[in-house]
This record gives sequence, structure tokens and C-alpha cells, in this order.
Amino acid sequence: MSENTMNKPKVAFICVHNSCRSQIAEALGKHLAGDVFESYSAGTELKDHINPDAVRLMKKIYGIDMELTQKNKLIAEIPNPDVVVTMGCNVSCPTMPCKMREDWGLDDPSGKEDEVFEKTIQIIEEKILELKSRLTGITF
Repeated sequence: MSENTMNKPKVAFICVHNSCRSQIAEALGKHLAGDVFESYSAGTELKDHINPDAVRLMKKIYGIDMELTQKNKLIAEIPNPDVVVTMGCNVSCPTMPCKMREDWGLDDPSGKEDEVFEKTIQIIEEKILELKSRLTGITF
């Protein structure tokens, strides 16, 4: 592992089921900001698969196949993060020790039409790029 990789902040995108918003954020974090931070996603409970609409639209929009590159994970399965981003759990967002925390307050698009998913993906992309800008040059 290079020294550059070791110094990158670890960002964990957290929601309850780790099947949709947090998976999209992990994929876009790796795709758009992998040079600045490491991206992980996890949840407190697991669904048996990543949301198929999220998988389909991420393939369509970015050419990213989340089923090949990611899996559902529990919080205990990822490294201790420097930054925790909760996606907008509304009920009981999990807590993890970290140096920086924020909540993106996103509604879950599961079960909704493609336009709702696409808007959620667009918002996550904007937030990933904004987080990348804020974390550029920062070591924890």
C-alpha cells in the first residue's frame, strides 16, 4: 500500500439496510473522488441484495456495475472511518466513532419511479464532489 493510500481519509456512507443510497454513494465516491478519499458503505441490517433499480441506473448513467464491485456490508465489516455520512435514515441512524460526521438527509427512492432515483443519484453526485473539495489535502 502506498503512503498516499494510507493517508487518504476513510469515508463511510451509512444507512440502515446498505442497499440503495449508501451503495450509490460508495460507488460514486470511488468513481469521482477515489483520488482524495476511500469510500465504504454499510448498514445496521442487511437486505439480501443491492437495490436492482439502483444497480440498473448506475450502469446506465455511469457504466458502474455495483453488483460486481460491491456487496451489502454491516458496520462491523468496514474499517474505522474518519468521516461518517449518514444518508437520511429518519428513524434510527447508526452511530460510529469518527472525526467528522454529517447527515445528507436523503429520502429512500426504493420502490419509486426512475426519475426519483435519478434525482437522488444526481444529489449524491453533487454531495460527493462537494465532500471531495472539502477533504482535498486533509489528513486525519
